[in-house]
Amino acid sequence: MKAPVEFGAKLDLSIDAEGYARIENISFDAYNESTCLQDAVSAYYERTGYYPKRVLADQICRTRDNRAFCQKHGIRLSGPKLGRPNKTTTKTEKKIEYQDNTNRIEVERRFSLTKRCYGMGKNMTKLEETQLTSIALSVFVANIVRMQQRILSALFYLLGILKFKEGWLPAYAG
Repeated sequence: MKAPVEFGAKLDLSIDAEGYARIENISFDAYNESTCLQDAVSAYYERTGYYPKRVLADQICRTRDNRAFCQKHGIRLSGPKLGRPNKTTTKTEKKIEYQDNTNRIEVERRFSLTKRCYGMGKNMTKLEETQLTSIALSVFVANIVRMQQRILSALFYLLGILKFKEGWLPAYAG
């Protein structure tokens, strides 16, 4: 028996600085993810007017072309350099690499979250258009929940400041 193959849409997801997910590429045809990195970075530039300081990418995206593109635009591409491992890696470089790997987990966590909690893993639609809509809605809902968490955190922070600065307590707090 051959190895299991995933059917359905294949998508590239990016997470911005605020933690919101964005679908960079989605297709029902098989493709190599490494070809999408430059397009995703260029789209980021068009949205924001500047290139990101770093890109946390899978190993498949760390090709020579992508490394050259990132170097040309002053972007640090996460992961080890090509070739043999450097024996004189400094403590700072190891710390940066560890932090990049830790931050990279957020993208994988977002995939898992949208599959488990927001319905992307249980997509039973048949038509391509409805599958694309269902996937986009799953990512949209995940972003709305993220936005709600940030608003509630800010509200609780402000209420905490009011409570301690002014000695204010709500009537129901006794």
